Amino acid sequence: MWKRIEAAVLAQHLRASVTGIDILTDFDTRASQFADLCRGDATRMEFADESFDFVYLFHALEHIPDFRAVLHEMRHVLRPDGGWMIGTPNSKWIIGYLGSKDASTAEKLWWNLTDWNAKLCGCFRNEFGAHAGYTKEELRDELTRVFSAVMDITLDYYRDVYSSKRGLIEAIGQSGVAPWLLPCVYFTGRH
Repeated sequence: MWKRIEAAVLAQHLRASVTGIDILTDFDTRASQFADLCRGDATRMEFADESFDFVYLFHALEHIPDFRAVLHEMRHVLRPDGGWMIGTPNSKWIIGYLGSKDASTAEKLWWNLTDWNAKLCGCFRNEFGAHAGYTKEELRDELTRVFSAVMDITLDYYRDVYSSKRGLIEAIGQSGVAPWLLPCVYFTGRH
């Protein structure tokens, strides 16, 4: 399995020049063939202001204690007409990990039980090391403090990724239970 390959996937899919940063350096060597991968701290990016057209942050924000600094850094490195997309776990979910392709049923069950134990103990929070993420409302509030245009694309994301289940995704969205059934939230926007 490739580690830290998102930048390479984006570079190949979009046929674009992509730079990926991570605090760790255990990048997959195959991924470095397609994208510029470097060690970096998202709270203090070492790129010139206005140097990127788009910033993509996928399931990383919840692991960074000073997540607000990351959002401000994103704004600094984005060009004035630049865009961004962020995905995080949804801390309201009832059951998660169903879409984990490389995990066994036993692993998914164990992860859910571990998270539910943390929820019951009041420890299901990012700052305690949980992969908790944010509610849609929490993330929207944080994003609107930094960016001029913020759009919730959670249902669009699920419709695209699980296109064979569009009817189910639509029903979940219209029923009002999406905050508890969809394990992640996704937003996009402009500088």
